[in-house]
Amino acid sequence: MALEKYTMIAGLALFVFFVAEIITLFNYMSTPPADQFVAVEPEPKIFQFISLSIAPALIMTGMSFLLAKKYGSKHIAIAIIGGGLIVLCGMIYANTMLEDIEEQYLVDTVKITPPLFMGISIPVIVLGFILLRIKKQKPRKRYYDDSSGIV
Repeated sequence: MALEKYTMIAGLALFVFFVAEIITLFNYMSTPPADQFVAVEPEPKIFQFISLSIAPALIMTGMSFLLAKKYGSKHIAIAIIGGGLIVLCGMIYANTMLEDIEEQYLVDTVKITPPLFMGISIPVIVLGFILLRIKKQKPRKRYYDDSSGIV
């Protein structure tokens, strides 16, 4: 039971990490410093953020769901729902920041990232609700067990 809890905690942290990275990048692209020496290319940064945070977070969420679906766990289900809500709310906020980004940074990857991950967060939330509905199974009592040694 500990493995699925720890993977869900790591997944939840990576969800928060992804949202913070995207909001930070969008904030930087909306107000770049005047003495900017290095030009920022948003496409590689966004792909890097996806591969370092949200992709492992989705894998860890799926793994903790698969490990916990046999017996049902309300804690893991709430963490999965929370992770989906964090991504959904963060991407809604990032979507509102799109109008403030300077035109040179507004490429297709920047435009499509918030709606794409808003859509991905919905199945994550649904997965959490599915896990929340699973009842813990009671152990089966065996009244006529042959291994008791009584003849």
